[in-house]
Amino acid sequence: MRFLTQSFITDWTQLEIGIAMGCTVSPVLFVLAMQVLLKASEAETEPVDLGQGVHMPPLKAFMDDTTVITNSRDKAQTVLDRLDYLIRWGRMKFKPAKSRSLSLRKGKLNDSVVFNVSNQAIPTVAQVPVKSLGR
Repeated sequence: MRFLTQSFITDWTQLEIGIAMGCTVSPVLFVLAMQVLLKASEAETEPVDLGQGVHMPPLKAFMDDTTVITNSRDKAQTVLDRLDYLIRWGRMKFKPAKSRSLSLRKGKLNDSVVFNVSNQAIPTVAQVPVKSLGR
């Protein structure tokens, strides 16, 4: 990346983290790369059975915000482990403290379930409520 003004051009600088603000291609490339990681993680589990023949993909994502939905704790942890491996492979990292988990059993909140990513526990919504869903 480099910057250009009417009177000056900077030297090229290698980006090591993040996407370049104002660049029209960076977000597209980021989303494409994330899609590859999500598809590779999705292969670890099957679609979620919601009953009455309705199935839903186990991963939902918008940019780097990802939701994992499974029918069991073990399947969810398997997907998280795979995602963690692939994210690290892509030279990125999870921020478990910024994540939240919600586990329901027969329609009731189950606070005893703890998920881990990058050897750190993901706090539950009950432990650390979500203050904001963005701007």
